[in-house]
Amino acid sequence: MSALRAFTSLKAATRQTSFRFAPAAAVGATRAYSSKVKSLKERVAELIPEKQAEVKAFRKDYGSKVLGEVTVDQAYGGMRGVKGLIWEGSVLDAEEGIRFRGLTIPDCQKVLPGAEEGGEPLPESLFWLLVTGEVPTKEQVKALSAEWAARSSIPEFVEELIDRCPKSLHPMSQFSLAINALQHDSHFAKAYSAGIHKSQYWDPTFEDTMDLIAKLPKVAARIYRNVYKDGKLPEIEADKDYSYNFSKLLGFESNKDFVELMRLYLTIHSDHEGGNVSAHTTHLVGSALSDPYLSFAA
Repeated sequence: MSALRAFTSLKAATRQTSFRFAPAAAVGATRAYSSKVKSLKERVAELIPEKQAEVKAFRKDYGSKVLGEVTVDQAYGGMRGVKGLIWEGSVLDAEEGIRFRGLTIPDCQKVLPGAEEGGEPLPESLFWLLVTGEVPTKEQVKALSAEWAARSSIPEFVEELIDRCPKSLHPMSQFSLAINALQHDSHFAKAYSAGIHKSQYWDPTFEDTMDLIAKLPKVAARIYRNVYKDGKLPEIEADKDYSYNFSKLLGFESNKDFVELMRLYLTIHSDHEGGNVSAHTTHLVGSALSDPYLSFAA
C-alpha cells in the first residue's frame, strides 16, 4: 500500500500557488533549529514564500524553453516518454533505481531516522524529506509519528460502511469507498466552498493530506480484518511509529522482522517519480481543485 502517495494530491491541488521545494543538493544542509521542535506544517509555511519566488523567477527566465517533441506513436501510446510534469520528489533510473530528493535507497537507509539505531528508515522520515527537501531530525520524526497517531481515528459511519461491505467485494473497492466517505470531513472542500483565496489552498490541503495519511492504516486494516480475520481491531499506540501501528492493526506487531519490513516497504514505495498511473491520476484529479480525498480515491 503506497500510503504516502496521498501527498501527491497536495502538490496537485496547490499548483496555483506556484511553489516547489528545495532541490536535492540542499538535502542534509546544516540548519539551526530552536529548542522547540518545529512541526512539519510550520516548516512548510516557512518554505512556501521562498519557493513561490524561486519558481516565479525560473518561469520568467525559462518559460518559453522547449522541453522536447511529441511523436504520433507517443500520442497513441498514452504519452509514454513525454515530458509534461514537474516533479521533484523522486526520479527513476532504469539502471540505478529510484532516488528520493537525490538520495538512493541505501542513502536513505543511512541518513533517515529509524525507530531504532541501525534500523530501517521510517516512512515519516521520507515524508518529511519529500515535502521539504530536508533530512529530518529524530525529534521531528517522532513528533510526526505522534501527530499521525493523534489524527488516526475514523468516523463511526465510515467504520459501519466498511463493516457492511460483503467479504466478496474486492478489498480495493472497499478501500476506495471508505476514502470517498472520509471526504465528508475535508478541510479543503469546506474552505473552497467558503471562497478561500488560491494563495492559501496549501493550508487546508495540507490538513486533509495529514488526516488522510493518518487514517489509512485503520481503513486498510479494518478491511483486512473483516475479509480475512474476525473483524476486531486493537487500539494503536500513541507513542509508536506509523509502521508499527499498522503492523499491530494487521496483527503482526510481535514479529519484529515484519515490522521492520513494513517500515522499509512503506518508505521505498511512497513515491514513484510522480508520473506512474496512480500518482498521475492523483495529480490530474487534484489539478481540477478536487480535495485530497477525492484525488486519492480516484
